[in-house]
Amino acid sequence: MRTRAFFAAILGGIAMFIWSFIAHDLLPLGETGIREFKNEASMLDVLKTNLGDASGLYHFPGHKAGPNATRQEKSDAMKRAMEKAASGPSGMLIYHPTREFTFGKLLGIEFATELLEAILVVFLLTQTRIESFGGRVGFVLTAGILAAITTNIPYWNWYGFPSSYTVAYMSIEIIGFLCVGLIAALVLRNRSPASATS
Repeated sequence: MRTRAFFAAILGGIAMFIWSFIAHDLLPLGETGIREFKNEASMLDVLKTNLGDASGLYHFPGHKAGPNATRQEKSDAMKRAMEKAASGPSGMLIYHPTREFTFGKLLGIEFATELLEAILVVFLLTQTRIESFGGRVGFVLTAGILAAITTNIPYWNWYGFPSSYTVAYMSIEIIGFLCVGLIAALVLRNRSPASATS
């Protein structure tokens, strides 16, 4: 990736990061579909009592049949879990007994992630023969739709993530890629794909 394309990627990553800030801090998108416990103190006491220091991702009702279970035993365990879910609570819980929340570090990781996404998608764009402004924006936007679908839809489908949360987070990702696409198309305009990469 040559200088102009790299510059487009850096600007695109910055734009994606700014959009992400706007979506999470200035708009309600970042909190859509997320709820809090009504009696948080009691819930936290129950979690501490039952989970202690065992941090992790918990899925309930449980459906594991054991490490040496046969295929039939696994199938039976899954069937029992589905029956429990049909008649009672089900869900997922990410649990940490304690967690050091260093805002600067988390923000840095978020920025690095979005910058990497922008660099990769602009690199892919420079490998195509697309020359029109709309085509370049469309290419990056399509990549954003693909990225948004990849985890959000399976989490909604299999784990029951709220529809409103799924739509909001897909929107955040897709609009972020749209920002990258617009900037990349502007910076790389009037440049053939060959000259953008060589």
